[in-house]
Amino acid sequence: MRHWTLEDIPWDAFDGTRVDPEILAVVKTASMVEHNSADYATYLNNIFPDDPEFQAAAKAWAVEEIQHGVALGRWAEMADPSFDFQSSFRRFAEGYRIPVEAESSVRGSHSGELIARCMVETGTSSLYSALRDATDEPVLKFVCHKIAGDEFRHYKLFYTHLQRYLAREKPGLPRRVLVAFRRFREVDDDELSYAYHCANLDGQTYDRKRAADAYLGRVAACYRRDHVQRAVGMAMKAVGVSPKGRLGRLAMWVVWRRFRRQTLQLQAS
Repeated sequence: MRHWTLEDIPWDAFDGTRVDPEILAVVKTASMVEHNSADYATYLNNIFPDDPEFQAAAKAWAVEEIQHGVALGRWAEMADPSFDFQSSFRRFAEGYRIPVEAESSVRGSHSGELIARCMVETGTSSLYSALRDATDEPVLKFVCHKIAGDEFRHYKLFYTHLQRYLAREKPGLPRRVLVAFRRFREVDDDELSYAYHCANLDGQTYDRKRAADAYLGRVAACYRRDHVQRAVGMAMKAVGVSPKGRLGRLAMWVVWRRFRRQTLQLQAS
């Protein structure tokens, strides 16, 4: 099936009166991270040197992710003519780099790396679903719908390759959960906070906590319970826990309660 292109987006339907500045800040940030995917493809190809099937899949994945960044950046420039996507991205790329020279996974194993990738796609598929449902601007709604579908398909891609490596490496459940938990905690690292800074706070001194809180607070405001529950279900599946089982249901309850508490704290700060 043909993948959508920038020409498929109904740009002429853009309605500036329906742009939410809080969502705009999130979209600007997301455009930075998505457009940086070429480095991730290089990293993945380096740490899977003997798996040409996965290498080809990672390269194709990166092409689609980069397109996501271009689409989001173009929309953001329409919504805010003062925003320069390319110059903002250059600042981000100069200040944030992943270890592209690595020859082994920073997660400790191939299966660990693929679990981490599933966690990322879990987060992005839920993010764009939440943005799609939160915005009234028709072009952004269309773009986020398309990207959310891609990210869910990317999750299935990494999950499929994960099954091959789980059969070889046989990591225990505690190890898989630990990898997923650590990757989940990385939402507090410099990637998202610096992307937010470069996209929204040009000319200001970088303050990691300030930028991270600003980004996460705006993102959290877009989420509904169904978005969180679907993300938890995808995460549980990646680590080998049934979302419908007792442990899965408990995880759903704990994560939703914690999410609501953190959202209220961020919005109050």
